[in-house]
Amino acid sequence: MARQSQPTILLTRPLAQSQRFADQVGGAVISPLMAPEFLSPSLPSGAFAAVIFTSETGVEAAGRISAAGGVLPTRAFCVGNRTAEAARALGFVAQSAMGAADDLLAQISAEPPLGRLLHLRGQDSAGDLEKRLNIAGIDTVALIVYRQIAQNLTMEAADLLQGSAPVILPIFSPRSARLMVGELRRVAAIAPICLVALSAAVAEAFDFPATLVEIAARPDSAAMIQGVAVMRASLTS
Repeated sequence: MARQSQPTILLTRPLAQSQRFADQVGGAVISPLMAPEFLSPSLPSGAFAAVIFTSETGVEAAGRISAAGGVLPTRAFCVGNRTAEAARALGFVAQSAMGAADDLLAQISAEPPLGRLLHLRGQDSAGDLEKRLNIAGIDTVALIVYRQIAQNLTMEAADLLQGSAPVILPIFSPRSARLMVGELRRVAAIAPICLVALSAAVAEAFDFPATLVEIAARPDSAAMIQGVAVMRASLTS
């Protein structure tokens, strides 16, 4: 890649996560592909030993449930460190699996609590976690507490993608990959796309020509930041 074409990072996660990531990578164009819509389901009857969080948005939904008078267990199993930090901020005694759904499954299976688990999740959730836990003999109930509403790219992001400079594109989920591909086609993107994918599954879901592809060493934010740094170095060296 020519040195004169300086790359720009385009972040498409929900706004709060994108802003935090931008601070860590030294700035970026932010254009969320999804915005959460929180739901108000009734909590299932009976007691639960712990909650499961597979996203920070699920934690935020739990805070809304508690504020409305819902009673949740204090113990929480969390997919990663950021989610665990958000849960602790709300008073949960949180454990982090430091990874993805498979890591969370392994953590819970290694020391299953006595009692049912409640998975507070979004409408679209990868990994079939509650199904796999139930198959493993761990009684788990899923409650859909939010859905992610697809958003079009901003004009700033569209202009960026219609230019000639490379765009570093960190993508964190297969659904985000599919949404981004749709937006790239909608805006007739011609910029060189340099994909940084959370996992091989995310890269596979990104059905659009990419000039360069970097897959994170681990499915977490720190590894994605490192992946962006590696991509940026390869484009500017």
